[in-house]
This record gives sequence, structure tokens and C-alpha cells, in this order.
Amino acid sequence: VERFFALISQRWIKRNSHRSTRELEASIREYLAVYNNDPKPFVWQKTADQIIESIARLSDKINTK
Repeated sequence: VERFFALISQRWIKRNSHRSTRELEASIREYLAVYNNDPKPFVWQKTADQIIESIARLSDKINTK
């Protein structure tokens, strides 16, 4: 779910200007209508183990600073 919201933010919300929360909500609904017309499943590029290893490496870097 978080990845989907990141994508909608990158692809849609940041590209448009919204002067009110109603405009923002209408814009999100428009995106969902467009997205749902030609939906594509999200395909993970890494395995769960690769993601966990990457997080562990990042954690090690943060904790050694």
C-alpha cells in the first residue's frame, strides 16, 4: 500500500497544483479512474530476502555513524 501511495505521489500529485483539499481529492479520484482503466499488477524487483538484507546493510551504516 505504501508503495502505491508513493507512486501516486510521484506520478500524479506532485505534477499537479491543488489549491484545496477538494481539488486534491478530485485529482486522486481522477488518477484512480485512469489507473483502473488499464491496471497492471505491481511486480517486485527483489525477493523478500534481498530487501531484508538491504535494510540490514542500511541499518549497519546508520548505527556505525
